[in-house]
Amino acid sequence: MTKAANPDSGASVLRIEGEMSIFRAAELKSMLLASLDNSATLEIDLSAVTEFDTAGVQLLMAAKKAAQARQRELRLTAHSAAVLEVFELFDLGAYFGDPVVIPPQAAPATGRASATASARASNES
Repeated sequence: MTKAANPDSGASVLRIEGEMSIFRAAELKSMLLASLDNSATLEIDLSAVTEFDTAGVQLLMAAKKAAQARQRELRLTAHSAAVLEVFELFDLGAYFGDPVVIPPQAAPATGRASATASARASNES
């Protein structure tokens, strides 16, 4: 797991590497919550997630709930194939407001939807 800043958006970026599973749930939960405490806007980069299960889903849901309670912004970016598979299986795009997994006709008319669709296409190749 690495932390950085996104110079374009000014958000803090937390890059999660490896599994997001029950085996790392406690470790990841404390790091996610600590990162939310230190950032007005937190981007979670999911590009290096190699395994993602329901514990990973619960971690992201807990992070979203904590962000809302703290009036912080939480964004999910660069979903790996493992994350996309579970998001699509459980239809989580709408829950997270995530345009990566919302069909293009249902996504808001912003430039972000097409940019994320391109990112998704590159993740799948």
